[in-house]
Amino acid sequence: MKTENLPAPHGRILKGLPFNARHQATIREAVGILESHLQTSPVFTHPNQVNEYCQLQLAGEADEVFCCLYLDTQHRLLNFEQLFRGTIDSAHIHERVILRRCLEVNAASLIVCHNHPSGSPEPSNADIHFTAQLKFLLAMIDVRLMDHIIVGAEGHVSMAQADLLNSVGR
Repeated sequence: MKTENLPAPHGRILKGLPFNARHQATIREAVGILESHLQTSPVFTHPNQVNEYCQLQLAGEADEVFCCLYLDTQHRLLNFEQLFRGTIDSAHIHERVILRRCLEVNAASLIVCHNHPSGSPEPSNADIHFTAQLKFLLAMIDVRLMDHIIVGAEGHVSMAQADLLNSVGR
């Protein structure tokens, strides 16, 4: 995985503070440290690692961005990828692309994340419906959806930790 291909804040606002060049470098370094740790240890030993990683990747984005974390059978990060970028209030997501990428990287499980530029990380009805559909489709190719994390200026919501993931797709 190449850190330079990951999205960077590029001077956007995070929690009311503009990023200067030094802050941007620090954030890139933090993302690199988290990446290397996620590649060598089980992701769900510390679920907050994944939440913070997603928050660092998506914080300050002005448009809605949808990303995937592909995991191996030991829940180690195989690849992080920004798949879709939308507008200020939505992103058009293609489930087929997600499934194809899971097969291409030989993922055993998947964590998806996206941001809400409006600030509230609470899942919308559309988020819940999409998650149920994706979970169902991934099961068809034997890939487990482990979480859907939503990031906003007010924090993040892990659908798995909020027990929303277990209720979808039933």
